[in-house]
Parts: sequence; structure tokens; C-alpha cells
Amino acid sequence: MMRRREFIAPSPRKRRHATLIKLFTIVAVLSTPIAVEAQQPKKIPRLCFLTFDPGTFQSRSARFEPFFNRLNELGYVDGQTITIDYLSAEGRNDRFAEIATECLRFKADVIAVTTTPGALAAKQTTQTVPIVMLPLGDPVGVGLVSNIARPEGNITGTTAMTSELSPKRLELLKDAAPSMSRVLVLSYLVDPIAPLQVKTLEAAAPSLGVKLQIQEIRSGDDLPAAFDAAARQSPEGLLVTAESIFSVNRKRVTEFAARYKLPAIYPWSVMVTDAGGLMAYDANEPDLHRHAANYVDRILKGAKPSDLPIHQPTNVQFVINLKTAKALGLTIPPELLVRADTVIE
Repeated sequence: MMRRREFIAPSPRKRRHATLIKLFTIVAVLSTPIAVEAQQPKKIPRLCFLTFDPGTFQSRSARFEPFFNRLNELGYVDGQTITIDYLSAEGRNDRFAEIATECLRFKADVIAVTTTPGALAAKQTTQTVPIVMLPLGDPVGVGLVSNIARPEGNITGTTAMTSELSPKRLELLKDAAPSMSRVLVLSYLVDPIAPLQVKTLEAAAPSLGVKLQIQEIRSGDDLPAAFDAAARQSPEGLLVTAESIFSVNRKRVTEFAARYKLPAIYPWSVMVTDAGGLMAYDANEPDLHRHAANYVDRILKGAKPSDLPIHQPTNVQFVINLKTAKALGLTIPPELLVRADTVIE
């Protein structure tokens, strides 16, 4: 005989209770993947930094510190909130295509470039990954962008207006030594920005009463022969165009200028403050580097490069080293000293 409890159906209340338990179980199971997914770590952005200067992230050139310091201020710490791939061309422009391709292999979210050849290589490598220029010479003149105010495509950043500042450097050099009539121009002509500077210098020279001696180098090892060759034409002053090779070799350049007793003007203040050069006239590069870091931040937060105008310098700085002037036997005119932003005594 069967017991009564084995065939009597459960009450409606018990059936509702069992149904609710099943529903709660289903909801819990379905919601579990969502909870797990929500706990996944946020994707860390990746920045690929391309430079001409030899070195690694740990031994990088001091001139890039304002860029990296600004990134830190914005909350980007390498290895924690961002991954930074620091790739050097080791002083060889022909390596930029190779290391730009590396950036794509690393799946970079942004590429930062410090030289015109590096920017051109990055542009040829990708039309989609955003490219931010640290202050380059003339992005319109070399064809990187067609418009400063609204750059097209995937490139934005900052410019040091190198071509525009070159004639002013020549004018200041002439003001420092008014009797000067022959000026050696040391240039790295394989960089596309160099011929543009030479062209503006050649246009300005006649009105200043000077003749230019254009001397090209291809590597730092060419400097001794370049100065020896130039010396045969008896230059009375030196102007260095703004390519990274001269920043990398700044101490060697200023030492040769001192050896040959040449009053010189340089495109970066660091060649005076760090390497003992005579004069420099340049855009405020640290400020431009910080602005480039701001652009990296804005792009990582969703901005399009084409909506970020190329940032131009709002001020320039003129630096004079009176110690070097004294060693050269040169008296800087008082009216020129008054115009200097920094005088090293």
C-alpha cells in the first residue's frame, strides 16, 4: 500500500515557492559572467616613442624629460597606467621605418615622434594610429600635414617653427659680431627640414651682408673633417641648423667651434647651457614637449588628431654665454645683451 504523502500533490503555495527558487537560481547563473567581466582589469594604453637619439628609456636624452614628466603629472606611470615602448633609431634615419613598424606590432594606441624623418616614417607606416609630434621644424613644409589649424588624417602635435626662426638666428649672429662677412652653416641635409632652413638662410644673407658656407655632415664622425674643410675658407662665424644629430653631438660641435674660434649661434638653448656654446635662439622646447604630452592624454581619452591644431610656440628665448664670449675674445654689444632672456656670466 502506498503512503498518502507519496501521491498527494503539493499545495499551490509550495509550488510558487519552488518556482521562485528556480528563478533566483537562473538569474544568479546568468549574472555570474557579467560580474566576472566587470571585474576584468582595465586595458592599459600603449605609447610608442620614436627618437633619433641613442639610448634606452632609462638613459634617454634629458631634453625629453618635460614630456615624460608631464605624462606623469597627468597620471601616466610606465608599467602601471601606461606601457611606453622607447625605440631609438640609434642616430640612423634609415632605421625609422623599421622601428615604426615595431609600433604596429606592439599595437600602440599612440605614436610619439621627435624628428621629421621619424614622423614621415610613421606616417608611411600607418594612417590609423594617432601620431603626436614633439616639436618638429616645419610639418607643413615637409608634407606631414597640409594645415596647421586643422591637420588632416592621424597626425598632430607641436612645431618649433625652425624654418621661420633660422633667419633671425643669422641676424643675431651678425649683431654679435657686426664685422662678420662669412658664416659657416653646419647642416644635416638628409633630414628634410635642413634644406628648408638653408633656403631661408640664403634668402636672408644678402641683406645682412654675409656669405654662407654650407657644410654638410652625415654623422657625428664627420665633424672633424667638416670643420677642417670649412676652415680653408676662413669663416668668421658658425650657425648650426636644427636637426637632432647636432643635439646628440652638441658637446663635440661646441668644442670644435671653440677650437676654431668661431662665434656661433645654435637652435637649442641646451647647446649653450649644457654644452658651453655662445648663443642660442629657440622656441621654448620644454613648454612644447609638455603640450605634446597633453595631446597624448587627450587622444587617449578619445580626441581625434584632426581636431587638435598643431601647437606653435608662444614665446622664444635668446641665451648668451658671456664666459664663452670672453674665451673667444668677443665683446657682446650692450644692446644685444639687453635683448637676451638669459645671460650666463
